[in-house]
Amino acid sequence: MSDELFDSVDALLAAVSTGLPVPAERKRLRLAAGLTPAQIAAALRVNSALVAQWEDGSAVPGPDVTPAYIRLLEGLAARFPAPEEPAEDHLAPGVPAPGQQTSVEPTAAVGPVGGQSAVAGAQQVMLDQNPDGSLVMGAAAPCVRCGQPSVYRAQGRPMHLGGFCRPAISTAAAPASAARDFEPEPVAAAPALAAQAKPAPASPEPAAAPLSRPTPSTAAAPARTAQRPASTRATGPAAATAPAAGRWGPVVALDAALDGGWVLDVPGFPAPAGAKLGDWFAWLGTGLPLRVERAHPQGRGGDGAVCLTAAALKQLGLPAALPSTDKALNALRAKLAKAAAAVGMEVSENVGPVFRAFRRAGSAGGPKTSLQVTVAPWLGQGDARQQAVSALAAPLATALDGARDGATFARRYRAFTADLGVAPGATTASTAMLLLDAVRPRVEWVKDEATGEWSSHLREGALPSGHRCVPVAAGARHPLTRELLGQGRAVCEEEDYKWWARELTADEAGRRFAVAVDVCASYLSVTDSLPLPIGELEHVERPAWGKGKTAGLWLCDFTTVEVDELLPHPATFHGRPPTGPGWYATPTVAYMATTYGFDPATITEAYLSTHTAPLLKEWTGRIRAAYKRVYADLGLVDGQGPEEFLAVYAVHKEVGTDAVRADALTLGGLYKNIYKGGIGKWSDSARHLDDEQWLEKVASSWSYRPEIRFHIIAAARIAAHRRMRKTLQLTGRAPFAVNVDSYLYTTHAPSPLELLPVKDDGSPVPGALRLGIAPGSHKHESSIPLTAVVEAMERREHPSRLTHQYATDGTMIETSTAADTDSTHEQQEGET
Repeated sequence: MSDELFDSVDALLAAVSTGLPVPAERKRLRLAAGLTPAQIAAALRVNSALVAQWEDGSAVPGPDVTPAYIRLLEGLAARFPAPEEPAEDHLAPGVPAPGQQTSVEPTAAVGPVGGQSAVAGAQQVMLDQNPDGSLVMGAAAPCVRCGQPSVYRAQGRPMHLGGFCRPAISTAAAPASAARDFEPEPVAAAPALAAQAKPAPASPEPAAAPLSRPTPSTAAAPARTAQRPASTRATGPAAATAPAAGRWGPVVALDAALDGGWVLDVPGFPAPAGAKLGDWFAWLGTGLPLRVERAHPQGRGGDGAVCLTAAALKQLGLPAALPSTDKALNALRAKLAKAAAAVGMEVSENVGPVFRAFRRAGSAGGPKTSLQVTVAPWLGQGDARQQAVSALAAPLATALDGARDGATFARRYRAFTADLGVAPGATTASTAMLLLDAVRPRVEWVKDEATGEWSSHLREGALPSGHRCVPVAAGARHPLTRELLGQGRAVCEEEDYKWWARELTADEAGRRFAVAVDVCASYLSVTDSLPLPIGELEHVERPAWGKGKTAGLWLCDFTTVEVDELLPHPATFHGRPPTGPGWYATPTVAYMATTYGFDPATITEAYLSTHTAPLLKEWTGRIRAAYKRVYADLGLVDGQGPEEFLAVYAVHKEVGTDAVRADALTLGGLYKNIYKGGIGKWSDSARHLDDEQWLEKVASSWSYRPEIRFHIIAAARIAAHRRMRKTLQLTGRAPFAVNVDSYLYTTHAPSPLELLPVKDDGSPVPGALRLGIAPGSHKHESSIPLTAVVEAMERREHPSRLTHQYATDGTMIETSTAADTDSTHEQQEGET
């Protein structure tokens, strides 16, 4: 028994007799050197939260790290000696002067520790203890001796033990105060680390010289929680060294200088302590201020990212190219895993251009953490799976010269997350789903007041998981659809217009050109307020129409409804009149009823949603704002006149050496693919999966709801038809061919200007064809000599196939240039 007691006493003495300066002096030295807690933590292989706790007196360094910490502080003390002790009349109000009696009955005075000079009159107190000998701890409150927060109690009152009391300080401001104001706040320690850092009673340490900072408040410090602190704006001279993105940033690019030092693209960001792979993993695990902030109070944030450049790869001893053989790839992963394990971290099972480095909760070395690692030179390499995981990262990292550049990746990554509020996913389609869940979370956490336990529940209006398909709207790949088609029964076929064309009228044949105009972001023009079927689809006989306020699918017969002959039929994707009853989404039925007089009372059955809401409102707002921002960088903004818009659009892809324009062009393309891929995701066919896997992994997901896609496609097609119809009524002009969102009109000149209906004052007519970059407006895609169009139609080819072969002035372009256009019409928005 005595041996155990002696061991306990020895451990206690080892913990308190550190030879370290008082906590306030530790912080003064760090601030004087311009170091952050993260930088010291990286050098000592600990979490930055521990460094902050050593400096505020709530923890002491362990015996394994104390010698190194002492060496660091001694070196800093030699370079940055303490200023002179202030006079007593400068002491903070309410803080006792050295030797002044306090309200707590003192015990025996103690002498200097570790060779340091003691403060005159410093007295030791006996802290309250629990029956098991552990110290009584409570919420942080002002110590009755120094006024600084303490979690310990003496006779029930907040009290520090000896050297943990802060020194008396001067109210005079000094330059170091600015450094304190802008240093990054420490990351809250994980529970496992907090337990490890539980402070032990310490013998009194001498007071250090005063810190050059404002007098501390005597108000109780709030308890530290898991919530991230709010970022503060830096001002003054120290702002140059503060992280540009505030408290948290989404990504940092790590590069290496010629002299072997590290270069980071975020000012003031801590760098790895050394050039070895182990130093890099230790740096990743120190609690770097990398994170994508949550976009919704009930949502979740995202992991931050670190991007390695070619020079950083070389310095870390990693290959310049991703190994192409399984043996070499396994060896690379083993090398990374070994270095990570040394600091309690791990790497994801599949190492490639994009992988993860993480530490599990409770692992040695620090708190739970997770970061995405992107290796810029490896992007575009590896097998099909590795390239699929990094499909979205590759264009983000492609610089003007075509090389994969880490700094370019980080710059665009930051713009991407600032625009959308979510980090890029593996693909544009998966990113669209991540964005929807970020801005409109499906799950919320609820606390049971009786038990105190938290549980997750679907939020009101959230899309439930599980197989939700109904036979008439199960999607092209689903067995239910194949079964109905095999029986000769109708299913929902709401799609974009596909390959519709008609014969030219005599007036149209007398013109010289066919001008193709393309709708800008057609889906974004309808998804903002579109009511969508969120709830279950329930079968209803003889349904009440209710003016189309309920989203759903309706069995309608439009065969006898008269429509405009010069326009494609509004209810069918092929543009020809239907031959019998069919299933249509609410937007189609509503348009046929209000515009062409269809009687909803003739509807015999429907599948109606139990809950209808504008599901994509927040999602659309994010993408739409991002879309408009990047095009503004390219000179395309709302309100431009037709001639100005055409002139700017004709050269908007000519970026030259302008990085801002290059970034905008890249991000604009990604944002387009995100909303298009997101719409297609609702009816994902996932061709890489067999039927059984597809049913298990795709059809049972909350993100597989074909009826949602049917409503969006129907709304976009109806909006296009409404614009075509109004333009026809105002100008007598109608498209003679339509494919997806590209419309071909005949014109006298190779320009769409003569097609535009305008008011008396020259302004465009709302709801008709108009030029502009805003969603729902049109851009000039191509001008084709009408003779070429007629020849193609005589060969029974659709004339829209010619649009990528001719420029906007009507001249033919080279085949190589044509192949480099955005995409052929077979791959436009409706194709999923």
